[in-house]
Amino acid sequence: MIHEGWRPFRSLGRLGGTRMRDQTISDFLDRLAARVPAPGGGASAALHGAQAAALLGMVARYSDGRKHAEHERVIGRVLAEADALRDEALQLAEDDAAAFTSVTDAYRLPKATEEERATRSAAIAEALVAAAGPPARTIDVARRLVGLAEELLPVGNRNVITDVAAATEAARAAATTARVNVEINLAGIGDERIRAELAGRAAGVDEIADRAERVTAAVREEIAK
Repeated sequence: MIHEGWRPFRSLGRLGGTRMRDQTISDFLDRLAARVPAPGGGASAALHGAQAAALLGMVARYSDGRKHAEHERVIGRVLAEADALRDEALQLAEDDAAAFTSVTDAYRLPKATEEERATRSAAIAEALVAAAGPPARTIDVARRLVGLAEELLPVGNRNVITDVAAATEAARAAATTARVNVEINLAGIGDERIRAELAGRAAGVDEIADRAERVTAAVREEIAK
């Protein structure tokens, strides 16, 4: 939620008309570091997920030779889903920036009269629900990514096993970062059903983090042999 005294600048998660996914890394980081409301933590969470998906895709592509033929179906499915999740996470990064801009626009609505205040309050509540959507979906993406890492770990190319751990840690970062971006919007959402649903999705992050920890621990144990 945004405090009343904050004065936002308009941003749609784009830089010079360029979609976030088409920006250079340097351009995105410059925008992230700037004094503008978006992109921010929600977009960063989604990009953690995109990196996790990319790493899993790389491991799967290194695991497609004859030595891994018996696991071809699993690896092929993991690869296809990882590539799809990478694209989904990139879209969530853009969606988050756009949704957060709608929140800042709602806070800028006039509030001189009672009618204006009521309109503004309703617009803020609606925008906060929308703003919680992308990070909530990022949590779902992170859960699926950790599941893919669990599947890939025992069958993937052992030469790139550390990248399974790296992907899992990126997915964990996606989930935990997205969680706080869901939680900060909860207080401003008046609909109890929606608030409870979002809170429940945020509460599931601990389970994702625990599963991610087990994958990383397994990788560290194996490379320590």
